[in-house]
Amino acid sequence: MTYQLALQQLTDSALPTGAFAHSLGFETYIDAGVVRDEAGFGEWLSAFISQSLSYSDGLAIRFLYEGVDLEELDALLSASLLPRQVREASVKMGLRLLEIGGEVFPSDELALYRDLVSGGLAVGHQPLAFAVVARSLGVPLPEALASYLFATVTSLTQNAVRAIPLGQNAGQRLLRQAADDVAAAVERIAHLTPDDFGAVTPGLEISQMRHERQRARMFMS
Repeated sequence: MTYQLALQQLTDSALPTGAFAHSLGFETYIDAGVVRDEAGFGEWLSAFISQSLSYSDGLAIRFLYEGVDLEELDALLSASLLPRQVREASVKMGLRLLEIGGEVFPSDELALYRDLVSGGLAVGHQPLAFAVVARSLGVPLPEALASYLFATVTSLTQNAVRAIPLGQNAGQRLLRQAADDVAAAVERIAHLTPDDFGAVTPGLEISQMRHERQRARMFMS
C-alpha cells in the first residue's frame, strides 16, 4: 500500500522529534528504586500502555479520525495532561512533528493545524499531529493507532535501556512483550467513550509531577 513506507518513516525512532529526551515519568520510578531491572520496567510499560497511552493519546487519535473538531481535541489534551512536563513534552514533540510533516508530508489538514497553532488557537500536541499526517496519508485507524503506540513504546524502551541500564537484548524482549499490550490497547480504545478521556491512574501522574523536582535526572520529563 502506498502509505506503508511513509508510515515507517513517520514512526521511525530516527525521526527528530526529541523523543530520546523524555521518560514520561519512568525515571521517577528508577530514582525511587521501584524500576531497576527488565521485569520492573516491563511492568511499568504495560501500565503506561493500558492507561496513559490508551485514555489520552490513543483516544485522541481515534476521535480525530472520527471527525471530532481538531481545535477541541487540542484543548482537551491540554486540559487532561495534568503533569506540566508531560504536557510540555507532548507539545514540543508535536511542534517538531508539525514542522517535519509540513516539509515531508504536506496536506491541507496539516496546514490547518499549523495555522491554528500559529494563531494561538491550539498548541500542537504530538498525537494529533501524528493523526493528522496519518489520516492524510490514508492510513487506516487501527494501523495508525498500533503504529503510534508502538513507536512511543520503542522510544521509551530505548531510553530505559540507557537509564536503568538494560542490555540491548533485554530491550528487544520488552518490545516483543509490549506488542501484545499494544494490540490489546488498540482493541480497548475502539470501545472507549468521551467520558473515558483522560482517565489515567493517579500513581502515573504523580510520578510524572514529581520528576521535575527530582534531584538528578537524565530526561526532560
